[in-house]
Amino acid sequence: MPASLANVKRKIASTRSTRQITQAMQMVSTSKLNQIQHHTKTYEAYAAKVKTILAGLVKSQGTAAGDLSVDDSSVQAQLGNLFHKREVTKTGILVVTSDRGLVGSYNSNVIKATLDLMQQKNLTADNSVFLTVGKTGTEFFKKRGMNVVYEFTGVSDVPKYTEVRGIVKNATQMFFDGVYDELYVCYSHYVNRISSNVQTNRILPITRESLELDDGDDKGNSSKLVSGEMEILPNAGALLKVLVPQYCNSLIYGDILDAKTSEHASSSNAMRSATDNADDIISTLNLQYNRARQAAITTEITEIVGGMTAQE
Repeated sequence: MPASLANVKRKIASTRSTRQITQAMQMVSTSKLNQIQHHTKTYEAYAAKVKTILAGLVKSQGTAAGDLSVDDSSVQAQLGNLFHKREVTKTGILVVTSDRGLVGSYNSNVIKATLDLMQQKNLTADNSVFLTVGKTGTEFFKKRGMNVVYEFTGVSDVPKYTEVRGIVKNATQMFFDGVYDELYVCYSHYVNRISSNVQTNRILPITRESLELDDGDDKGNSSKLVSGEMEILPNAGALLKVLVPQYCNSLIYGDILDAKTSEHASSSNAMRSATDNADDIISTLNLQYNRARQAAITTEITEIVGGMTAQE
């Protein structure tokens, strides 16, 4: 076999081997996506209900410009900071990326959106701190000299709340302690199997805007539901004491769950594209191999005919 034919044949074999790997990885990512989708949908329903009840309670307690106002002084002391807008001297950004590559543009889109947020708010290493979930984001911002005050890696394929409880606890505690005066989260939101978009939301402090409470909008009559159709025992302050932490938890955990869903979808799409590209390369190489083989056969026939003619 001529050297050129042997080289093309090796390339075909190598590409087929790569295709088998990418196809297997696509199947694994699709399986993980199917597993996590059910958890994501059910948790979204729970988080929406918590938000609706909290919105009604906050409005029924006569909040003004997002500040909590309840009769219970102990509740005010424990929860008031989460609602109180203070002068922003330092901004916290929770960035959710993946621990590995082979996920298409998933990580680069999240990082680009984070950099856009920094540019928009004129943030630097001096007036911002980072909480990173995922190895990619951690390494990126550390290499650029950013202040990473908390990092978490190794999120499972279908993360449980108990697994990321430390992230939630540290994020809220740092806000209480004044490490930052506001907290943004930047992550990839899952839309469908072929589409995701990056979300950048402020989650602390809790405001009327974050609860989608406008003066002329009860957002599904949530305040009427709480004040008129619910009997609250022992009182609204005690309920807020339990509900506010659950709301904060639902925001952070829900975003991580959503981001992980988007990661699996991105990985599946990336591996499908890689498999399709491998098919195209194999098709091109097969055509090249067949043409080279045909040319070699034609050359051999020509040489044989030429030899016979010379003997005659």
